[in-house]
Amino acid sequence: MNPQETESILTVALMAAFADGTKSEREREAVRRVADALGADAAIDLPRLYREALTSDLDLAAVTRPLENLKLKQLAYEMATGVIEADGERRASESDFLGRLAATLNLPNGMAGSLNEAADALAVAAEGAVTGDARLNEAELDKKILNASVTNAALELLPESLASLAIIPLQMRLVYRIAQAYGYDLDRRHARDFVATLGVGLTSQYLEQFGRKLLGGVLGGIGGKLGGAVGRQAASSGLSFATTYALGRVAQRYYQSGRTLDAETLKRTFASLMDEARGLAPRYQEEIRKVAANLDTSRLSSLIKKV
Repeated sequence: MNPQETESILTVALMAAFADGTKSEREREAVRRVADALGADAAIDLPRLYREALTSDLDLAAVTRPLENLKLKQLAYEMATGVIEADGERRASESDFLGRLAATLNLPNGMAGSLNEAADALAVAAEGAVTGDARLNEAELDKKILNASVTNAALELLPESLASLAIIPLQMRLVYRIAQAYGYDLDRRHARDFVATLGVGLTSQYLEQFGRKLLGGVLGGIGGKLGGAVGRQAASSGLSFATTYALGRVAQRYYQSGRTLDAETLKRTFASLMDEARGLAPRYQEEIRKVAANLDTSRLSSLIKKV
């Protein structure tokens, strides 16, 4: 992509991140990392993009004008949808932004709707864990955490950007299931707040996943800096494994303790478990590759319910 196309997609990402009225520093940092993944250079003034997205009433038509290629338009819309869906709740202002973006990009009939339906299905699949009477024992929870970690690592290896949309719902479902095993039925907000307490930003996590995936194949058909793509994608797969594993383990300790651990203890525990999980991930590389080879992105919501 040229600098104008890169700037356009980054601005769309920022506008989506701030469409709900929040001004998160973590999200801005995530967009910076996406800029690195896109190969943004000194020609792009990121601080200016931040200021404009935060303080200006930007014209979507002007912002997206450089995106003449349909794949680039689709990429911009997929990124915006993922950013908005990352916290599992699409607000009216965010739906309005996606509608205006789809119209401005003049996407083919059904493309935007299909993606939104898929995102909604993933969110519903994650929440489905709250219902039911199943109570898993410790060994079953251990297996559940490992399976979710392997699956998320495998999703990171897939070139389809839709696969990245499934990672956070799978993590949310894992938290639901663990809490349920200890007798706690969570609502969506509690699960989000628990993850945020650990320092894992949902929107920023999605942006980072998307940015890493761009170098792993999404840009293959439209050009871009693909040097080192395989190594970067393998590293991001390991990070998804580690994040999911550490999240599951700290949730296990938290709900097992009767939710008595304070925020600082949770953060320290999560950081320690992330180190442990990074060392554990290489043992499962072959299993991760096998799972990735058999994943069907058209059935991601069913996959989440199984894990």
